[in-house]
Amino acid sequence: MSSEVTQGLAADCSAAAGRRDPGPPECDDGPVPRRYRKSSASAPTGYFDWEARGLRWLADAGGALVAEVLDVGPGFLELPLLEGAPAGREHAERLGRGLAATHAAGAAAFGSGPDGWTGDGWLGPLSELLPLRLGAWDAWGPFAAEARVRPLARLGHERGVFDDGGLALLERLADTLATGTHDTGEAPARLHGDLWSGNIVWTHDGAVLIDPAAHGGHREADLAMLQLFGAPELDRVLAAYDEAAPLADGWRDRVLLHQVHPLLVHAVLFGGSYVRQALGAAARYA
Repeated sequence: MSSEVTQGLAADCSAAAGRRDPGPPECDDGPVPRRYRKSSASAPTGYFDWEARGLRWLADAGGALVAEVLDVGPGFLELPLLEGAPAGREHAERLGRGLAATHAAGAAAFGSGPDGWTGDGWLGPLSELLPLRLGAWDAWGPFAAEARVRPLARLGHERGVFDDGGLALLERLADTLATGTHDTGEAPARLHGDLWSGNIVWTHDGAVLIDPAAHGGHREADLAMLQLFGAPELDRVLAAYDEAAPLADGWRDRVLLHQVHPLLVHAVLFGGSYVRQALGAAARYA
């Protein structure tokens, strides 16, 4: 997701006043990190609190590295200004193991939000955020049907993205999912929820997660999203994950299934070839 206004800010403290050298400001307890401010005057009320709670919830798992929330307010979120670095094998494998640990920390239910959050969340660019339905489902299939496929199918139909035949196909998929046909019986995982490569910052310390839409879901969903648009050292990330927390039999055959939701999001937002891709993926599992 992208913000309407973003900037790097030098953190302020009295001990830094009058400094002329280009290094980071310092206070009595050491260097103060530079800050990245993400802001928007048009974001829905509560959006930045939603994102901040998601970051903290993921960080509490003690798995993958997550950007620290330095400050949050009604119209902004401040994080450390991360310095990018090339992705490498060691950091990729650490990311895979870290994601496995984050997922294993679990969630209260499929569809549950971060600790302390009530109501639905959001997903998408700040310029056009889509509602992300949350709640509490005992199994992944009914959750995926009612909170992921049906809402976007109907929204897309209202917007003219999906014709009557496309809507009918997506409703059939939702009906199939609701029966549990594609469930693996796993407990809800603690998901990033929007894990494409643009929401991973590779630094000298490792791969850091940003911009989540965190909730309880199926762990294969995060991995499928990561594969949808590709990522550096992806094979190593997946291998390290599977070594740390072996995936259920047939997981590769379900990658496209878990890509249906992000493809629907992109179809509703951007149309074009995403419509064909979303419906093609849905047809395989309906």
